[in-house]
Amino acid sequence: MPGNIGKPDPLSLSHADRVREAVRANFELGTDIVIMVSEVECQAPGCPPLETVVAFWTDEGRHHFKVFKPMSGFDDNDLPWKWLRRSLIVPENYVDGCC
Repeated sequence: MPGNIGKPDPLSLSHADRVREAVRANFELGTDIVIMVSEVECQAPGCPPLETVVAFWTDEGRHHFKVFKPMSGFDDNDLPWKWLRRSLIVPENYVDGCC
């Protein structure tokens, strides 16, 4: 299809690639921006068994957010609003045992 030239086919992407591409598009990140997507088991009582953790780095610093479901269940509605990007910046001395 002419409209999809240069865009990955969503069906051919792994779950992590699909999440990564959604984050890149949502926050208008260039291809030079590293985006890490992980699926982790939550050990805390009451939390879902699998969470999707996303981190990316820009000139502003490290950005981080979690989606409380596995990557396979992730959809665009799980993304934080684009205008919240600065609020996702993690302070340099913050340690959470994740990314």
